[in-house]
Amino acid sequence: MFGQDFMDLLADESERWEATTLNKTLAAMPERRERFITESSRPINRLYTPLDIADFDYLRDLGFPGEYPFTRGVHASGHRGRLWTMRMFAGFGSAEETNERFKYLLSQGNMGLSIAFDLPTLMGYDTDSPESLGEFGKCGVAVSSLKDMEILLDGIPLDQVSTSMTINSPAAVIWAYYIVAAEKQGVSMDKLRGTLQNDILKEFTAQKEFIFPPEPSMRLVTDTIEFATHHLPQWNSVSVSGYHIREAGSTAAQELAFTLADGLEYARWAIKRGLDIDEFAPRLSFFFNVHNDFFEEVAKMRAARRIWAREMRETFGAKHPRSWLCRFHCQTAGVSLTAQQPEINIVRVAIQALAASMGGAQSLHTNSMDEALALPSEHAVKIALRTQQIVAHESGVTNTIDPLGGSYFIEKLTNDIEQEAYNYFRRIEDLGGVLPAIEAGFFQQEIADSAFRHSQEVEKMDRVIVGINDYVETGEALEIPILDMDPQGYDRQLQRLRTLRTERDGERATQALNALRQACEGTENTMPYLLECARAYCTLQETMDVMREVFGIYEEQHII
Repeated sequence: MFGQDFMDLLADESERWEATTLNKTLAAMPERRERFITESSRPINRLYTPLDIADFDYLRDLGFPGEYPFTRGVHASGHRGRLWTMRMFAGFGSAEETNERFKYLLSQGNMGLSIAFDLPTLMGYDTDSPESLGEFGKCGVAVSSLKDMEILLDGIPLDQVSTSMTINSPAAVIWAYYIVAAEKQGVSMDKLRGTLQNDILKEFTAQKEFIFPPEPSMRLVTDTIEFATHHLPQWNSVSVSGYHIREAGSTAAQELAFTLADGLEYARWAIKRGLDIDEFAPRLSFFFNVHNDFFEEVAKMRAARRIWAREMRETFGAKHPRSWLCRFHCQTAGVSLTAQQPEINIVRVAIQALAASMGGAQSLHTNSMDEALALPSEHAVKIALRTQQIVAHESGVTNTIDPLGGSYFIEKLTNDIEQEAYNYFRRIEDLGGVLPAIEAGFFQQEIADSAFRHSQEVEKMDRVIVGINDYVETGEALEIPILDMDPQGYDRQLQRLRTLRTERDGERATQALNALRQACEGTENTMPYLLECARAYCTLQETMDVMREVFGIYEEQHII
């Protein structure tokens, strides 16, 4: 990018500046600490110049928005043409309560639904199961059957709203409920828009809400990719999620590397199924965490687009430019929120939302200030949504595309994170691939080591967390309103399940479950059978228990 004569001159001038101007300043006013690091403990230099990106090639490494390698964004007009989708994550208690929250969010300018499910649903149990006791509606909405899904989506036009569902092990079953609920609204599959998280690999790595062993789990994911490819052209069948990897304690580069490695593994399985890369790659999407370190997060997102584009085009041979696009949703970092001084979480979320915007996110959820205490209240959710709207309409960051592009610091950081991601790709390959690396505990150990290092930095005051290890308030904490759930919701849910089992066509339900068992024992795509189970009002646990019997239950090997 710069001639050698200029680079030689710049090296000499840099040495002169350090020996004179800088040293004189440091003698009078020393720096605040010995080392400066990112949120991921990456050392940060005092100053960045063209010397730090000496081999930088504008067209190869940066290019133009909407063109390969997409470092500057997947759309040629950035957020000047279209703002990101403001998609607030919501779900609590009963289907009735969450339906009310959805309608409230849509009335306040929310652009899409994002459904959180409670722990029993995430683990494939009905609300009245002994395993579910005490967990109803605590971290999301309870969905035990198609009837719950119908109530959850009542009055919401599914041909007009894009819906994201954060569900993994039971993803295919819950998706079947959604598709059939849409059928009952008169909306055909090809009209549905949305995203199924459906990222089982990160469950083994970070979130731990797996049920079946890796191989049959990957079969189910591949079934959904194949079914969506043929029947739901507007649906993203997998949202490859780095969010939970980061929440578990990974660095930004680990989040990026492990997420993209998982995405590439899903692509390999789909190709083995017989799909062409250009048939399904355009409908793969990603989900990244946005943490506190503003510049590191922006660099991570830029590196993600460049790596994915290169791998799709060069390694997998994708011909269609849409297959090269790394499209992603972002969520601000839940792990960064503090129960102490919860109102200052608004500031953290605003910084993270700004990073998501400048990193080129297509969709964003902003966390609420009270989420370290409880599920968010309506008041807190509105502030979180208004935060996005202020960033979009008042900050000026949407006026130009990739406003940090060309910064010596940002380009160096982007390059460094990209290089670290490729180093991880090589280590994963040396272990035999993603599934063997999971079985060996490689991902889990790397994340655990990173989380421990971060904790040590906080304890030693190498890293300041406002309200936790500095600027601590000892007086009485400010009280903020906490969400109260309907105390009758649990009893209503139990009664709905009893009524459903009594009034449904029992013979049809039994036949649907038996057909599903045969499909699971064979090699057919399970989605048509899951749809029939949904139409027959088989419950979530009845359906999942069939698959538990056939596929077995996975027990993770402990790492030391």
